[in-house]
Amino acid sequence: MLMLKVEKRIIKGGASAPALRRAGLVPAIVYGAHHVATPIIVEAHAFEKILRDAGEATIVSLEGLGAPLPTLIHEVDFDPITNQPRHVDFYAVTKGEKVEVAIPLVFVGESPAVEAGANLVKVLHEIEVEADPMNLPHDIKVDLSVLAEINDRICAKDLALSAGVTLISEPGEIVALVQEVVEEKEEVVAPEADIASIEVEKKGKEETETEAPVSNT
Repeated sequence: MLMLKVEKRIIKGGASAPALRRAGLVPAIVYGAHHVATPIIVEAHAFEKILRDAGEATIVSLEGLGAPLPTLIHEVDFDPITNQPRHVDFYAVTKGEKVEVAIPLVFVGESPAVEAGANLVKVLHEIEVEADPMNLPHDIKVDLSVLAEINDRICAKDLALSAGVTLISEPGEIVALVQEVVEEKEEVVAPEADIASIEVEKKGKEETETEAPVSNT
């Protein structure tokens, strides 16, 4: 279990959210079914490291609010320009009460069909599961070695889940498949006509046709 130091945030009379960010802190909130919503602050660099290591499917213990509080990173709001976190929602979990979480997929192994020249198409990169928060897997492995022939596929129901983890995503949802490589036919483009020369030729033709022969009589 990862640990993250936090402090309660003073709303009235405290520093504004922009001021906190300039000081290297991220405003946040922690809430849950059995936990009153509590505004907090967390050191930005420490949180970014936790986010890289934990993602949103690993328990993070918040330290500094009394007893250690097990949570999940529920939502992160990123600055659209700097891509730095500017607000975080932590969800306080209770042991024994199941939660629904999106678990990232990690593709492992080599597909014989792909090694023979087929294309690998990765359709999903995470799936929804339900589990006791203390038993949540950090990720779920997808073994590509079973994709031996063209059109072979792996569906959500084919993934190996650890004990106590229940699939929430549609069982038939495709995770990955292999397809035949289709060669694109080269288009033959007709040369562009020389419009100027056509117009000149047409004009000359018209002038010739309109010239009447001079009668000597």
